[in-house]
Amino acid sequence: MDKPQGWTSHDVVGRMRRLAGTRKVGHAGTLDPMATGVLVVGINKATRLLTYIVGTSKTYTATIRLGQSTVTDDAEGEVVATAGTAGVDEQAIHDGVAALTGDIQQVPSSVSAIKVNGERAYARVRSGEDVQLAARPVTIHRFEVHGIRRDPEADVIDLDVTVECSSGTYIRALARDLGNGLGVGGHLTALRRTHVGPYSLEQARTLEQLAEELNVLDMSDAARALMPNRELSAEETTEISFGRRIASGAAPGSPSAATPEHPAAAFAPDGSLVALLADAGNYAKPVLVFAPGNGSPASAPAEA
Repeated sequence: MDKPQGWTSHDVVGRMRRLAGTRKVGHAGTLDPMATGVLVVGINKATRLLTYIVGTSKTYTATIRLGQSTVTDDAEGEVVATAGTAGVDEQAIHDGVAALTGDIQQVPSSVSAIKVNGERAYARVRSGEDVQLAARPVTIHRFEVHGIRRDPEADVIDLDVTVECSSGTYIRALARDLGNGLGVGGHLTALRRTHVGPYSLEQARTLEQLAEELNVLDMSDAARALMPNRELSAEETTEISFGRRIASGAAPGSPSAATPEHPAAAFAPDGSLVALLADAGNYAKPVLVFAPGNGSPASAPAEA
């Protein structure tokens, strides 16, 4: 779905529970309240696919403001420091972006939802604690600047950017680090997620649209877009439906071999999703089993 600004991901799940008439709803990757865009929501049996969506790459469009630092690294937090930007030229900006592209070590925002000794970091910050989180490896596949807008009166620079990154990347931390690298500080003023793995804004629906018609992506279609596909015979479908193994779909050790972490989606002759399979030597065994026919739109919607 296309998450609206001001809503938490938990708020969206609550609303979807009412719209779908079921408690079994989950999401694949939190968006901050300030952010909008693609939030993948699973309903009923499709919640079992969410684990495999969370770790996919994400793409965002964003606006980064240079010259101001905030306590939250985004526009929702109080400005805690300012610096003049007159000496920051375009080449320095592009050099700073290049330094933050590829495999990097990123320190998440101190007001993130990461748990520190069982408590969310943001809760500790709100209670007055100085929270220092450890750096973690992330990959910035693409970091492009599309626009550079200077405001001489406010002495800030706004950058319009696109970021494609690995799961676990904090775009507001990227804004903070770009500003700090340029010596002027920075924070995020706008964020919109345009892709989660194979799912895009073109497929997304607003809450208002979903309230009028619960138009969702079929679970089989969601799995086909997300994972390698394997078409089963009727006999293989029966075996897998009972949790039994079948002949492997790839040679042992082959790069195309499916694993429990990255399984293949197996489909019955009628096109319904039967199971997720992992290769083990000469055999493939089910990681998750869905009864044949559960890929129909009426029984297992997968994604808003």
